[in-house]
Amino acid sequence: MSRAKSQIKGCFEVSVYDSISPVDKKLYNDIVDSENPFLEYEFLEALEKSGCVGPNTTWNPRYLVLRDKNKIIGAITSYIKLDSYGEYIFDWEWARAFETAGLSYYPKLVVAIPFTPATGRRILVDPDYSFEECADIMIKRLIDLCIEENCSSIHFLYLTENEYEFLDNYQFLSRKTHQYHWKNRDYKCFDDFLCDMRSGRKKQIRKERRSLDGMGLRLYTLYGDDIKEEHMEAMWAFYLDTHSRKWGSAYLNQEFFDLMFQNFRHRLVLIMASDGNHWVGGTFNVIKNNRLFGRYWGTLYNYKNLHFECCFYGLIDYSINNGVKIFEAGAQGEHKFLRGFAAVPTYSSHLILNEGAKRAIGDYLEREREYTDHLITQYNKQSPLKYLYGK
Repeated sequence: MSRAKSQIKGCFEVSVYDSISPVDKKLYNDIVDSENPFLEYEFLEALEKSGCVGPNTTWNPRYLVLRDKNKIIGAITSYIKLDSYGEYIFDWEWARAFETAGLSYYPKLVVAIPFTPATGRRILVDPDYSFEECADIMIKRLIDLCIEENCSSIHFLYLTENEYEFLDNYQFLSRKTHQYHWKNRDYKCFDDFLCDMRSGRKKQIRKERRSLDGMGLRLYTLYGDDIKEEHMEAMWAFYLDTHSRKWGSAYLNQEFFDLMFQNFRHRLVLIMASDGNHWVGGTFNVIKNNRLFGRYWGTLYNYKNLHFECCFYGLIDYSINNGVKIFEAGAQGEHKFLRGFAAVPTYSSHLILNEGAKRAIGDYLEREREYTDHLITQYNKQSPLKYLYGK
């Protein structure tokens, strides 16, 4: 099946696909917002073509596409999930509670970017149309799809705050977690950024950067057409090594990296280290306009502080030099906080169909939101960033 039955909603038509391939690439990309690289057609297509999502995986796509005649005016990318791996908004306890109560938590319907804990718009609507009207059609169709596919629930992950508030109208439960993001306060150079840091952390960062000087390494920042096949082959090796040592099975495969090189390198920024003979470490990052997303890191050798240079400082330099406003360095990691990344809320919304489970999870989320707000406040009160410290 490549297309489910379409439905007419007023003068609009909403269709559901289990592959992105029947959808017109240009018409679809025209409605992707200006800071969201991960919903672009090429990225979603690469996940499918490489087999990282789709048949024989636990991520089975369901693309909702809203049309006005032949024009695409809205879209929601969702997946039928058979587990909770690769989501980064953890709900394993919910699944266990369902099982204990004799209920099935899986399959569930997840609106997210696979393996990508990055904030971005999840409900795409052409700006020439009413967001409320188009989103209403798609959300109602998504709820119908959830029931048709015998799913227990719908989960919007890492959505924007405006979408989070909008979904309250449809009885979604609100969840708040946190990440660490770097904000560009119109810095002209790295030293400008360091001037925003308290003295002790400023000295530590300078020391960490200087520590690489005697290691015989050269660092390169590569963007777009500067990226060659050898660089992506090295990044695949780094990614594979990191996953084999830390997390076991990798979510992505080499074909995905090949497709990123072929069709998506205009969105990539690589920070790579060479010892003069070989690439020894680096990071794979994604950029769109004024937003940068740190994604994958790896190294074949243990060079002290290379991780901080490739994952943080080199990318802060790049952000300052290229007008990036927000740099999201990924999930988890208090080491980000110590290096100038502020604690910020991240949002998810959850529609639980079983009324008893919905009440129990809703009570839990109310307490969790209060705790998260307190945690973010406390982190930023202790921030090495002077403009946050004590607030």
